[in-house]
Amino acid sequence: MVEAVSREEAISNLKQYIGQNLFSLAEQRGITVFKGGKQNKGWKGHVLELLAGLQTSSSKQPNGITYELKSVSFRYTKGKLVPKETMAITMINQDELRDYDFFNSHCWHKLRAIVFCAVHWHGQNLPRAELLKVFNFDLNERDELVLELKEDYDFIRNKLINYGFAALTGKDGKWIQARTKGPGHGSISRAFYARTGLVKVIYDSAK
Repeated sequence: MVEAVSREEAISNLKQYIGQNLFSLAEQRGITVFKGGKQNKGWKGHVLELLAGLQTSSSKQPNGITYELKSVSFRYTKGKLVPKETMAITMINQDELRDYDFFNSHCWHKLRAIVFCAVHWHGQNLPRAELLKVFNFDLNERDELVLELKEDYDFIRNKLINYGFAALTGKDGKWIQARTKGPGHGSISRAFYARTGLVKVIYDSAK
């Protein structure tokens, strides 16, 4: 069993790799980046977990002792670094969403304490992705942003209760959304994602 890694240790470990190409680091550690001519989704997260000293896991529980490691790709647009994508938070189990309020949910536990990694995206399927920045991000239950996150969650939860799991759509929510996850438009699974606006708030908090 791998000994748990503290948040400070994880950040210290990761900062050693700032500016390095994660693609090369993944290859060195035997992580499959390309399969069938396309990049495997999630490979960056796996290599970052290893670099941090964590075990790779798809569990709903935070992958650190009291924190979650998250990464998002960024690109330059008009000379500014902006998030290229949304940030996956956690898969949605409809029974859990129905039964648990926001502050008892996996969504909250995955968001409240994050080690955030910003990664430079160079283009589709290109074998380059440098680690740009690593920092802490914490949320307080009394923060205005958290209250708005709770509003999003409550709206999505009530929609599930009143209209069913299939009614959940990525159009709902100001900061977080519940959209399909998986290949193809016929996917029936759902996951919580942080919209790019929330990703930007997280990134800007480190400035």
